[in-house]
Amino acid sequence: MRAAALRALCLEFGGAVEEFPFGPETSVFKVGGKMFALSALGASPLKANLKCEPENAIRLRAQYPDAVVPGWHMNKRHWNTVTVSALPARTVRELVEDSYDLVVAGLPRAERLRLDRP
Repeated sequence: MRAAALRALCLEFGGAVEEFPFGPETSVFKVGGKMFALSALGASPLKANLKCEPENAIRLRAQYPDAVVPGWHMNKRHWNTVTVSALPARTVRELVEDSYDLVVAGLPRAERLRLDRP
């Protein structure tokens, strides 16, 4: 998956926006004001920080030791840094969607309903 495809994937979710609070080189994708993905889209290899349930994070790190590591500059229990180019596009899509869903689940009920994700 290339940077443009990752950006498009992150922005296809309801209410998702791209912001640049850390400078123009780092895209931060948010929903309801909360971050669900962070990536330097111009970097090589392409990597993204994605939120993950702690048990799943450990499993993914064991399953893909060269592609999934504890989140760089993030809470290592809840975030993974994923080398996007080292994983199948389908897996990346699932990881991004899981990250989005975890963040949405923490939003107030009214916001979740507005996003059609009760």
